[in-house]
Amino acid sequence: MSLDIFWFLPTHGDGHYLGTAEGARAVDHGYLTQVAQAADRLGFGGVLIPTGRSCEDSWLVAASLIPVTQKLKFLVALRPGIISPTVAARQAATLDRLSGGRALFNLVTGGDPDELAGDGLHLSHSERYEASVEFTRIWRRVLEGGTVDYDGKHIQVKGAKLLYPPLQQPRPPLYFGGSSDAAQDLAAEQVELYLTWGEPLDAVREKIEAVRAKAAAQGRTVRFGIRLHVIVRETNEEAWRAADRLIANLDDATIEKAQAAFARFDSVGQQRMAALHGGRRDKLEIAPNLWAGVGLVRGGAGTALVGDGPTVAARVKEYAALGIDTFIFSGYPHLEESYRVAELLFPHLPVKRPTQVEGANYVSPFGEMVANDILPQKAAQS
Repeated sequence: MSLDIFWFLPTHGDGHYLGTAEGARAVDHGYLTQVAQAADRLGFGGVLIPTGRSCEDSWLVAASLIPVTQKLKFLVALRPGIISPTVAARQAATLDRLSGGRALFNLVTGGDPDELAGDGLHLSHSERYEASVEFTRIWRRVLEGGTVDYDGKHIQVKGAKLLYPPLQQPRPPLYFGGSSDAAQDLAAEQVELYLTWGEPLDAVREKIEAVRAKAAAQGRTVRFGIRLHVIVRETNEEAWRAADRLIANLDDATIEKAQAAFARFDSVGQQRMAALHGGRRDKLEIAPNLWAGVGLVRGGAGTALVGDGPTVAARVKEYAALGIDTFIFSGYPHLEESYRVAELLFPHLPVKRPTQVEGANYVSPFGEMVANDILPQKAAQS
């Protein structure tokens, strides 16, 4: 099975260390262009663009990067309860057409009540999922060409329709991640690909089996993906040193403050991430080569695969054996780490390469010329 490998656009900030401004860099359009173009040329299938008040707007970022990329797909956020499903369908169709069919969509219900209240959304966890189901039913049917009358508990539309269809038919794929029972029910009914954060194998297997069974009960099949950070180096020892350096400037007060903020979230997935490390930095390898250090101060995906290329590839293949075909990776800083992942990890994985644009100039890598005359030979594979 070939694997879809995505990268991440750090619209909430980037740098060499977590939890500190030391080694940080400005994330402007020029830098985001660099990361996106690197991912495009290195063979990543797409980029996840995050959402929330700590991020630049994912839709505007994606639109701005269309003319400076060729094959890269953009996984942007749909936010139920914050926008009309009909308006969101028009925006989705527009982005898909203008990008030449490179738009993907990630349903995000949100997990921080304070942030949601700031956006005018005051529903409880269960009510948000009720509203998300209604939103997605309308959004899908409108994008697929239907005229929709819907009288739900949270959303009502009459004569909702789309005059200009998306390029991808019947519509662009919908991605979604959530760990609660309500989230799994939504995934089983509504989405093409269910995402999980990087938990140990048994926990991921349990979630996949639950969603697969619920989808089968509705006569559907769902694909699966996982969101992980990656710290890959030429040796395992180098990789673990890099993991330690990433949190080298992180003090206990910053960890406590971050964990207190995450504790107010009603996201089951965030609660599961926090439970992996318990706010402690002394037991961060929670499974072979699975490191929870990122989650000490970062919300959402908080685990990283750590090791050399063959080792990390072996862990990736273990997740793939559970039925996962899509991996969304990231690393700090995101520009340099995109190259490390492509150069050190890709050769050990069956990576699905995006379709090349006709007429584009692709040059094979050959290293620096020796003595102005000789092409270097590849090292023998051991």
